[in-house]
Amino acid sequence: MWAGRLFNARETLPRMLLLILSGVAYLVVICGTQRPPSGLQWVLAIAAFATGLLLHRRQPLNLLLQTVLFAAAMIWTDDATINQVGTAWALGELAFWAPRRAWVAAGAGLVAAVYLTIGLPGSDVSVAESLVGLATNLGLPILLGTVGRTTHELGVQAAARAESEQRAARADERSAIARELHDVVAHHVASIVLRIGVARHVLPDLDEKVADVFDDVHRTGTEALTDLRRLVAVLRDPDRVRGDAALTAIEPAALPSALAGAVEKARLAGVNVEADIDPAIAGLDAVRGLAVLRLTQEALTNVAKHAGPSATARLRITVTGSDLDWEVADDGGHPHAGPRDVPAGGHGLTGMRERVAVLGGSLTAGPSGKGWRVRTVLPA
Repeated sequence: MWAGRLFNARETLPRMLLLILSGVAYLVVICGTQRPPSGLQWVLAIAAFATGLLLHRRQPLNLLLQTVLFAAAMIWTDDATINQVGTAWALGELAFWAPRRAWVAAGAGLVAAVYLTIGLPGSDVSVAESLVGLATNLGLPILLGTVGRTTHELGVQAAARAESEQRAARADERSAIARELHDVVAHHVASIVLRIGVARHVLPDLDEKVADVFDDVHRTGTEALTDLRRLVAVLRDPDRVRGDAALTAIEPAALPSALAGAVEKARLAGVNVEADIDPAIAGLDAVRGLAVLRLTQEALTNVAKHAGPSATARLRITVTGSDLDWEVADDGGHPHAGPRDVPAGGHGLTGMRERVAVLGGSLTAGPSGKGWRVRTVLPA
């Protein structure tokens, strides 16, 4: 982890701390065993450390001040190693950060000019050795900084390509699902709606209860077609539809009537529904309101499917403070029926759990007496 941070363009502080530790070790251990550093050396070293800490994210200014301290160390001390390394380090950070090569060239030129003007004339080392040392002191940090910046840029490009490929794969999956919904599911639902309408038209003398059932099926199928078309539009172009906003919200004021409609549909299917709905649900936020509606629809459908038309279901929705307590329980249907087994082979409970989990709640579902109970608390 630390190695990765040292080569991260944005992690300038760990590299600066490593430099400070190395500088302190040099002054205490190496210089201490040969010739203790003078007070001026300590002052210039501490100034270099403080400058690096304060300006580690302002690379050009850091290099400028480190070069000034380097010049002072060459003039007034016998050992300018600490400030020389600090200047080289600042040059490497500049190469790591620089958006253009001109910044690096200017920084290297500044350091070279200061050394050739101040350090070279009074040096006991030959000009050739001094120039080789200067090239090393300039070239190595620039090389390391350039490699680090290039590695960082390649990582950013790779992440962008991976994200683009993931978006393309998700778009392909959405398109495939949209085709299936449009060509298969929507086609069959439209066919059902059409046939119900034809049957209602050619059989005008139907019993009133049968006619009500036909009308309810026709109305439900038409609503399902509308939802399917909306879903297909979201899958094909989620950006244009703004992230399925049409499917993830419901007007709070419309929630009580929508729940009443879900209860009425269950009753038309033969289920005796006892509804206890807190009027405060009209003040719910839109996302939780839609979740409550979908949970209620799915739970009452499961009661009709598994407990049968003779079942009694109890719907309870209570708003306590900012939390919403939702529960649907049934009596199992036929009075002589045994305890109900766990439903298998469907995705209803899985979808309910996922919907609740997104909102920060958890769904409990299981046998309750001879029937079944599902319950959740949706936090604010």
